Amino acid sequence: MKIALFGKNFADDRFFYFQQLIEKLEQSNILVTIYGPFYDFVKSKSIFTRSPEIFNEYQQLPGNVDFLFSVGGDGTMLDAITLIRDSGLPLMGINLGRMGFLSSISKNEISMAIDAILKKEFTLEKRSLLSIDTEGDIFGELNYALNELTINKKDSGSMILVHVYINDLLLNSYWADGLIIATPTGSTAYSLSCNGPIITPDSENFVITPIAAHNLTVRPVVIPDKSVIKIKVDGRMSQYLASLDSRSVVINSSAEMVVRKASFPVNLVQPRNYNFFTTIRQKLLWGQDIRN
Repeated sequence: MKIALFGKNFADDRFFYFQQLIEKLEQSNILVTIYGPFYDFVKSKSIFTRSPEIFNEYQQLPGNVDFLFSVGGDGTMLDAITLIRDSGLPLMGINLGRMGFLSSISKNEISMAIDAILKKEFTLEKRSLLSIDTEGDIFGELNYALNELTINKKDSGSMILVHVYINDLLLNSYWADGLIIATPTGSTAYSLSCNGPIITPDSENFVITPIAAHNLTVRPVVIPDKSVIKIKVDGRMSQYLASLDSRSVVINSSAEMVVRKASFPVNLVQPRNYNFFTTIRQKLLWGQDIRN
């Protein structure tokens, strides 16, 4: 078995857990390949008894490794999606960060999670993505997102006007600071902070959530993910920001975007005892009384 490790920078007090991960993989006779920039970050503070392979490109993973481990937080995991693309490679998130909605393996569960993989005691949870088409393919090959597409005004000036069409029917023209189109996975991210609903991962929906809408009666809308969404931006500014997860570009207001469900999912590795409802209760502290 070979496992690829992907990560970014993390605090010094997290190296103890990363070392535990390396030692467990080596003790289990699992071959390791590690993302080049990540290896440059960890090599001076970590001990490898066997020199790991190094990879730097997406093309080096399909057919060469069995799993990709994202080591960090949810942001790191979103970046890992750009290495998996449509390969179907199983992705497991090891949470060295804080919230960890996506990276479901806590830093104290590393050994248990690897044992579960060796014993095949896990499930693959398919998470849908959205994709975006624009003239000129402004996002290139990485025109998809696991969490959301976000449209924001480029500066702190006046609001933008976002026209949204669902299957060629006008949904609304939003006077707002921006707009979010979120997948079920993204419903617990930026959309949630803008009062969007939480949607279960298997619900097959999108959520359209305005950001600071000027009309207070405008609320998030849930639509089937079979829908085709067209977006046109208007207003005083000639440019605005469009973001797919953590990747942002500047777009001219004359551009039109078409959003639909991506043709491929992401396979998230989940422990057999994983439960989405338990996760949101724990992460969002539902039912906890701060007086206790």
